[in-house]
Amino acid sequence: MALPDKIPAKFSPEGFDASPYILSIVVSEWYKEINQLMLDGCIKTLERQGVKKENMQVVWVPGAFEIPLTAQWMVEGYASHAVICLGCVIKGETPHHEYINRAVSQGLMNLSLQHDLPFIYGVLTTDNLEQAKERANGKYGNKGIEAAHAALRMIYLFEKRIKPY
Repeated sequence: MALPDKIPAKFSPEGFDASPYILSIVVSEWYKEINQLMLDGCIKTLERQGVKKENMQVVWVPGAFEIPLTAQWMVEGYASHAVICLGCVIKGETPHHEYINRAVSQGLMNLSLQHDLPFIYGVLTTDNLEQAKERANGKYGNKGIEAAHAALRMIYLFEKRIKPY
């Protein structure tokens, strides 16, 4: 499924220049077809909002479980302003998806609080492959686009927040 030619500018506040910001994107190789659609939407959205291609670092990891550690490495080694994490965990015959989803979401929340930076959770958690496709670039949109908008909005909020004297 091709990406839409026009990606709506959900986030473009007056005077916000995204060009100086550095964003890391960590993507799971598991369900690569799904995750590639989200990555394509994410990158296209960031570029349309002014983020320079050279200010984006993309790293592929084996699976969703490896996302939090790699996201931490990206902040420590790449001085990112935000880390966008993309992946897909589909329910199977065992409850493994519950453990993976909980670990990834908790890991990213802990990193956000520890580093005082946005770690954006763009991991699909679906019951089946069809639902994942619908959320990767189908009737329910593209989670990669949503993650890109969330990252930019959080960077904007970070820049505007009240800082101690």
